[in-house]
Amino acid sequence: MAAAVDLVVKKNDTTTDITFTVINGSGGEKSPALWRSETVGTALSHRPTFSFASRSNGDGTARRCEGVLKYPSTVTGSDGKVSVTDKTIITISGVIPLGQPTTDTNEGVSQAINLFKSSLILAALKAGQAPT
Repeated sequence: MAAAVDLVVKKNDTTTDITFTVINGSGGEKSPALWRSETVGTALSHRPTFSFASRSNGDGTARRCEGVLKYPSTVTGSDGKVSVTDKTIITISGVIPLGQPTTDTNEGVSQAINLFKSSLILAALKAGQAPT
């Protein structure tokens, strides 16, 4: 089992790093680990968060994993109050069969994540449109 640690990823400019600080590790089955970007926003609700949880499927033959990124947009009103106006929410989920050879699981997970990171899928997500 992996230990929860700070996560460092590239920002949209593909050069600058941003750190998601671990807030808490998973407490066990269905309990998400939580990270938050502490360098953005002036209030906790203004900061991007990432959570990751796992649980057994119904018959215990696989693990269900789900990661969720929430990236808020804020606006400053004429009264000076900053409020969240919207959120980009990206969810990734997977079913990892316990009976599959580890090499196949590893390959499937790596290829899936690399496809999500491909320039075509990144562009499609940013546009909110499937490739045509």
